[in-house]
Amino acid sequence: MERMYPLVSEKLPHFFHGGDYNPEQWPAEVRDADMRLMKLAHWNLATVGVFSWVSLQPAPDQWDFDWLDAVMDNLAEGGMFACLATPTAAPPAWLSHQHPASLRTDAQGRRHRHGNRVNYCPNAVAYREACAEIAGRLAERYKEHPALALWHVSNEYGGVCYCETCAGEFRRWLEAKYGSLDELNERWYTRFWSHTFTDWSQIEPPLQHGESMPALRLDYRRFNSDSLLGCYLNEARILREVTPGVPVTTNMMGAHPDMDYHTWAPHVDVVAWDSYPSVRSAPEQISFYHDLMRGLKRDRPFLLMEQTPSSQNWQAVNALKRPGQMRLWSYQAVAHGSDSVMYFQWRRGRGGHEKLHGAVVAHAGHENTRVFQEVAELGEELEKLGDAVLGSATQAKIAVIFDWQSWWTLDATSGPVRDKQYVQTLIKHYAALRERNIMVDVVSPETALEGYSAVVAPMLYMVRTEWAEKVTEFVRGGGRFVATAMTGWVDETDLAYLGGYPGALRQVLGVWVEEIDALFEDQANQIRMKQPFGPCRGEYKCGRLCELLHAEQAGVLGTYGADFYAGWPVVTENRLGEGFAYYIGTDPEQEFLVHFYRTICADCGIFPPMEGGEGIEVTLRSQKDRSFIFVLNHRDEVSFVDLGDRHYCDLLTGRTHTANVPVRGFDVRILEEVEPTPDQDAPQEKPAE
Repeated sequence: MERMYPLVSEKLPHFFHGGDYNPEQWPAEVRDADMRLMKLAHWNLATVGVFSWVSLQPAPDQWDFDWLDAVMDNLAEGGMFACLATPTAAPPAWLSHQHPASLRTDAQGRRHRHGNRVNYCPNAVAYREACAEIAGRLAERYKEHPALALWHVSNEYGGVCYCETCAGEFRRWLEAKYGSLDELNERWYTRFWSHTFTDWSQIEPPLQHGESMPALRLDYRRFNSDSLLGCYLNEARILREVTPGVPVTTNMMGAHPDMDYHTWAPHVDVVAWDSYPSVRSAPEQISFYHDLMRGLKRDRPFLLMEQTPSSQNWQAVNALKRPGQMRLWSYQAVAHGSDSVMYFQWRRGRGGHEKLHGAVVAHAGHENTRVFQEVAELGEELEKLGDAVLGSATQAKIAVIFDWQSWWTLDATSGPVRDKQYVQTLIKHYAALRERNIMVDVVSPETALEGYSAVVAPMLYMVRTEWAEKVTEFVRGGGRFVATAMTGWVDETDLAYLGGYPGALRQVLGVWVEEIDALFEDQANQIRMKQPFGPCRGEYKCGRLCELLHAEQAGVLGTYGADFYAGWPVVTENRLGEGFAYYIGTDPEQEFLVHFYRTICADCGIFPPMEGGEGIEVTLRSQKDRSFIFVLNHRDEVSFVDLGDRHYCDLLTGRTHTANVPVRGFDVRILEEVEPTPDQDAPQEKPAE
């Protein structure tokens, strides 16, 4: 077999199965019991040391690695490995008291007291020096340890600091970016409200009771993301120098608003992230974030670093995952590109904020629980699955553009509605494609468009001219491009494009937007199709945002059905070269998007890997010489997939199937096409009653 991508760790040529383990919270006899239980759970990787700073360094000049030595040795002796974390997300009290300037300052200018976690100033010299020291000591001590498989830097970076240290670093960041105050004033449009700066020292962070101009807020978010990335790199560089063969990563958090993960992705060896959906989350909502994280490195596999095996403890309602749901969602992550199934947490702590968070080992302390047995059964199944899927690619012919910086700009803008719903809008368009099991990449505007047949950019408010040029060439070459309301209004410093929206995309889309109407929740308009566009015909509801646009070169596919702009264009199609660009000037109902994208996909020759019944999700992962179709049933009752006259082997059961195959409720099949043989004409298994 030829893999598309190498294994994350040559030490562990299997699916990573494990998760967060906090042995520093427990006495030695419990740790001994943990080793026995981990073997029963078929764990092979434990994330160790995430919040152990004070246990490793109880005072500035005191170090205690004895307990961690014992844990690392126990893992190695048990045939398991360590995802060894640097504990820098939770600085100890002695550091905060010795260096109070290392504590974070909030948007009201108040210095935090010691406590909680991720409560540090990312630019505090004392904090970064302390992080570098403990990362270096861990690397030197365990660089040759047989259990070390992966580095986990800090934990869930996030938050914003507004202290004087950050203010000074921000000014230096701005000076490097703009070169001169004149350039900054021009790009920030500071003549508005007489806000022109005459000295760099006058620029402050966007405090709640201070300056709040949108361009300042945008650049501060960029700066903050860079500052947090600087913390990561401060440790990652040391780990790579001392242990060059050990992969380095950190755990990301989906569409988290504080970091532009696209700028982080080049600096992690493998993308890892923590998935915590509600039990009421739709399958497309969950998979969107998997595909967003996978898209950080195009189609390379990622790691599911955390999920709860049962329930969270921080949502408004923390319902249990139903029997089979944890396994289903674990395989959904694998189906979208994960080479791991990992959890938070191994054992419920006796105290603290997360004592009621789900865990593999409950407070009962033994293996005789539903959750433990489900985890153990999944671990055993992953072992039997072997390494065939590892390193395979999840490739798509259609891309949805996600841009953190455009999101930040949009949210900082006053009008036309307060809640812009950027992420929700992207999920709507993504879900319309996944409803038919179309494979989708969720990628950055910086991603090369070669290899895609269609590109969708919902609400891409901020558009750089070079990206508009790339899209134009993509369409000229035969691609399909889709844009929506509030696309192309401003440039990268939040300066509005003159000459009509969608700004730099006006030529490729062939329209210009004159006005935008904001509708209240109880209001709606209609899209009336002038002519059929595949199954897209008749009338559809729309609301929230309604742009009044003029079709220039574009042809009109649909018009508004009501209000003073009834009859105005709302859906357009512009031919450019060999391709087409489409504009949807409103927020349409989901049925419109489903019908619209069916036509786009059909025109591009994009089809699902396999057709499925109600509630069935299908994805495809491929090696260079093998392909695997994942079939997941998100309903709690049986559904079917039609294999036609082809024969497929289910890698989870070893059985071969053809024709109409049942998939039990919350069940999964991983299918690989095989040549039929006489003994493969056995009767199909009977679905569960």
